[in-house]
Amino acid sequence: MSTQSSFNGPICEGQKNKLIAKDGYPISVTKFNAKSPVKGHIIIAGATGVPQKFYRRFAEYACERGFSTLTLDYRGIGESKPATLKGFKATYLDWAQLDLAAAVEEMKSETVPLFIVGHSFGGHALGLLPNHQYVKKFYGFAVGAGWSGWMPLFERIRVQFLWHIVLPVIVAVKGYMAWSKLGMGEDLPIDIYKQWKYWCRFPHYFFDDPRMKEITTLYQDVRTPIVVANALDDYWASPKSRDAFIQGYSNAPVEKLDIDPKRGFGTIGHMGYFKSFAVPLWDDVLAWFMGAQAGNYYRE
Repeated sequence: MSTQSSFNGPICEGQKNKLIAKDGYPISVTKFNAKSPVKGHIIIAGATGVPQKFYRRFAEYACERGFSTLTLDYRGIGESKPATLKGFKATYLDWAQLDLAAAVEEMKSETVPLFIVGHSFGGHALGLLPNHQYVKKFYGFAVGAGWSGWMPLFERIRVQFLWHIVLPVIVAVKGYMAWSKLGMGEDLPIDIYKQWKYWCRFPHYFFDDPRMKEITTLYQDVRTPIVVANALDDYWASPKSRDAFIQGYSNAPVEKLDIDPKRGFGTIGHMGYFKSFAVPLWDDVLAWFMGAQAGNYYRE
C-alpha cells in the first residue's frame, strides 16, 4: 500500500448530537456524514480517558473517503461527563453495553455495512457489546491486557508507582481518578479506576478475574472478523500483551499485525495511531473494510 497519502484538512464537518443510552443517560456523539454513495458506517470506540475529539482527524479522513463516521464520549468523559465526577457511577461494562451499544444502534443499517475501529479499551468493548452481531468487521489498535508484566522494566516500574503510590493518594483526595492532574488523559469515574487497577493485576486482564467468568462466554459469541495492530514501541499494549488478551475472541477470525515505528513514523507509542502521521495505517483500515488484505503497509 502506498505511503504517499496525506491529510489535507476536512471536507466533512462533524455534527454534534446526543444519543440516549438504554438506561436513559445522554451520550455526546459527533457524526461525520459522507457523501453518497456511502461505502460504510464506522464507529470509533476510543481508549480509556481519551475524549472523542482526539479521533477527529481519522473521522474526517474516513468521511472524505466515503465512510460516515461516529465518535463518542463514554459517560463520565469529555462532553458526556456530569458537573462533577465525585459520586458519579460508571463502569467499563456501562461504557460498552450501554454507551457503545447505543452508537451501534444508531449506525447500523440494512443497506450499509457497519465497522468499528477500536483503540485500546475499544478493542475490549467489542466482546462486551450486546449487539456485536451488527458489526461486519473490527480493526483495533493498541489492544492489550494491561498487565505491567508485559511491559519493559522501566515502564513496569513507572506504572506500578502510579497504581500503588500516586493514584491512590489522588483518588482519596478527589473522590475520582483525576488523571488530568498528571497530564495523561481525562479524569475517570472512581469505579472505572477501581476496575482498571484490579484487572491490570492479571496477565489476561479480566479473563483471569474469577468474578467475571461470564465475560469468557460473551467473547466466545463474537464471530466478527478482527484485525489487531500494535506498534513495537507501544509499551502499554505490546504485541505480547495483545496476544494475551486477544485469545478471548476464541471463535472469531483474528489477524494480528505488528507495526514497526521505524517505517516512516518515528514514535507511535500508545497514542500515535490516530495522529496525522499515521495516515498509512488509516488507509490500511479503510482498504481492509472494503475487502483488501489487511496489513499491506506492514508487509515487505
